[in-house]
Amino acid sequence: MSLSHITIEQARSMIGLEVRFQETHCTVIEVLEDGPSVVLLDRSRGNDIQADQHGEAHRRVPKTYVIKILNPSKDEFSLSFLALDPLI
Repeated sequence: MSLSHITIEQARSMIGLEVRFQETHCTVIEVLEDGPSVVLLDRSRGNDIQADQHGEAHRRVPKTYVIKILNPSKDEFSLSFLALDPLI
């Protein structure tokens, strides 16, 4: 791997991109500046049950994944980010 840089604007251009993550069909739905990270929405599985603020499970929501763009030292792309396979 080489020294890599990405701007938030470049990362945001990925929103809407269909990718494969760990053999799962996902869509990039958000970019978090803290990290930075991309948020993936799982398109291939059923919904997970989400608890409310009191711990009561009342609704089903799609599963999401948060993938850090950079490694811990922030000088290269993370292996998880590099493993994202765009679906064309």
